[in-house]
Amino acid sequence: MDIRNIYSDIQKHAPDEILENILQTDQFKIERIISRGHATAQGEWYDQDKNEWVLVLKGNAGLLFEGSDETVTMKTGDYINIPAHQKHRVEWTDPEEETIWLAVHY
Repeated sequence: MDIRNIYSDIQKHAPDEILENILQTDQFKIERIISRGHATAQGEWYDQDKNEWVLVLKGNAGLLFEGSDETVTMKTGDYINIPAHQKHRVEWTDPEEETIWLAVHY
């Protein structure tokens, strides 16, 4: 058995957002995402083929969903289920500390 810690091996100043697969099967994928001041490129949207349940383990972020002008603020402990093909983008993540996400794609 390999025991790991979700908060270990966090790079402090990565130029890009870090996406790490934790577990993957044919039905789902669990990943850790580490952001620090990262955002989706202007004019781009995520449009995923699978549902995504996402939890902010640490930090803060703002999500924008297509068709809405209001950014949804997420803070430590907040989670949301994003249906497949619901276009969304990360407007901002905290530039002062890492935002650590746990995402389940199913």
